[in-house]
Amino acid sequence: MIAGLPFWRGHIAGREAVFVESGAGKVNAGVATVLLLDRFDCRALLMCGVAGGLDPALGVGDIVVGTSNIQHDYGMEKEDRFVHIQPGSRPSLGQDWTPGYPVPEAVLGRLRGAVVGVALDPLPENVGAGHRTPVVRFGAILTGDSFVNSEETRRRLHETFQAQAVEMEGGAVAQVASRWGDDIPVVNVRCLSDLAGAESHLDFRAFLPVAARYASLVAHRVAPVI
Repeated sequence: MIAGLPFWRGHIAGREAVFVESGAGKVNAGVATVLLLDRFDCRALLMCGVAGGLDPALGVGDIVVGTSNIQHDYGMEKEDRFVHIQPGSRPSLGQDWTPGYPVPEAVLGRLRGAVVGVALDPLPENVGAGHRTPVVRFGAILTGDSFVNSEETRRRLHETFQAQAVEMEGGAVAQVASRWGDDIPVVNVRCLSDLAGAESHLDFRAFLPVAARYASLVAHRVAPVI
């Protein structure tokens, strides 16, 4: 245990790795990332977890691999709107304030190749999400320190960022990694537990082991190419 977080040494897809359960939220994720990079000298970061779907074309069980990690709750409150900016940027000094930490195209190319042919099992009936077979998608993933349970917010976030999913950690991990340099890839693999804001009869307890299995399958496919 370091800073109250459990760490384990092990292997994934034949590669040495350090695993940590960060817990929810950007601060927890940031602390875990600093320790992975500083204490354990990790040179690549792979996240797995659940997320809420933003794109109405997606469904429960789908896997989203992030093409960019964007903090949607960092910016400036104006009288008539919220202005999203890149965390830590200083627009007054002319710095680029476009939000987001895009995954390099070279890394994305390898990730796309790695998941070709991945087939996920149909969702079990006890999950309560209907009869569907999940798929793997690529797209932007948003991060914020609040759980999204609002149809209006889901629609706004999707329209504003054209993002696929929303969670509470990835953008912070990407921000910390960027401080270490551009040579540390950050790969975010998320299994959709719901369409953020839409009512669902999903049995979350039944879904968690399914989500873990789907995310683990994809993580093991992409780990060798990060």
